[in-house]
Amino acid sequence: MNMTWHGQSCFEIEHEGTRLIIDPFLTGNPLAKKAAKDVKVDYILLTHGHNDHVGDTVAIAKQNDATVIATFELATYMEWQGVKAHGMQHGGSYRFDFGRVKMTLAFHGSAYQPDGEETFIYTGQPAGLLLFLGDKTIYHAGDTALFGDMKLLGEFENVDLAMLPIGDNFTMGPDDAVIAAEWVGAKAVVPMHYNTFPVIEQDPHAFVCKLEAKGIKGFVPESGVAFRF
Repeated sequence: MNMTWHGQSCFEIEHEGTRLIIDPFLTGNPLAKKAAKDVKVDYILLTHGHNDHVGDTVAIAKQNDATVIATFELATYMEWQGVKAHGMQHGGSYRFDFGRVKMTLAFHGSAYQPDGEETFIYTGQPAGLLLFLGDKTIYHAGDTALFGDMKLLGEFENVDLAMLPIGDNFTMGPDDAVIAAEWVGAKAVVPMHYNTFPVIEQDPHAFVCKLEAKGIKGFVPESGVAFRF
């Protein structure tokens, strides 16, 4: 499959003719090389309702007639915005035409702030995502702290690729993300959620070196450049 990182936690995936995008924060994202109007996808997956993850979801969904996959509360809010959505919850899975999605725990917040308004809209609990695409299992951790139940993923799932936040301050930092990679038992790890804002500046290459010292493969994709997995 082909994958592209667009900065922050946004990944675009093409698998057997189906196109997915996770947390499509493009407008206002200094690392993004792609504009929302140029995104062509069939499904949009959201981990939680913060603005830097919901991002351009509504515009992308409407221009593509794409389906949004999110927790029930966030999916319902997306439906209120006039787009198709499929609601899920933690521990639940569903088989779509492209493969199976299972929602996992994540420890973070989840609320959307409408532009220009001093208010938050509750969008349910944050989540991580397990994507079962062909013979590959991908774990997108979402925004999360390190937590002990990650060990269960390593025990019961065969994770080929883990996308883990390393920015610190709002999520795990690099050291905790190394522990998460060990607990999840990922064969390969890609860092995310870093260097978008000054408060989450990190050196992803130093993180990869820490992974390799533990015998875990890591790599740093260039924003906007597709890679095969």
